[in-house]
Amino acid sequence: MKKSLDQALCKKYPEIFADRFGNAKTTAMCWGFEHGDGWAKIIDELCAKIMEVCGDHIPVATQVKEKYGTLRFYIDWGNEAVFDAISEAEDQSAKTCEVCGKSGKLRGKDWVRTLCDKDNGSFLK
Repeated sequence: MKKSLDQALCKKYPEIFADRFGNAKTTAMCWGFEHGDGWAKIIDELCAKIMEVCGDHIPVATQVKEKYGTLRFYIDWGNEAVFDAISEAEDQSAKTCEVCGKSGKLRGKDWVRTLCDKDNGSFLK
């Protein structure tokens, strides 16, 4: 994800992304957001939901990445509401182009990505 989106999410949700520049021995967030720009809105909405349902004890993201074409959002702890929100965001990512954020679908065989028709054409080149 581009630097400006990374910075905006970390600034808006400093509690969730407290380990964004942490030590690689303790967090995978040191590598940043390991996916395309198109899922930034999904992550923003997920973080807003987490803040809403958690009150004073906010979970810290340990890794945010793409795996098997969909979003993976790992945290250090959570309650049922948080894990439900994460599951919904991961489901939404399977219908959202990872590159541009428009409607997309899972594509590929060996390397699967969620892409719209336009970005799928670029991916195949």
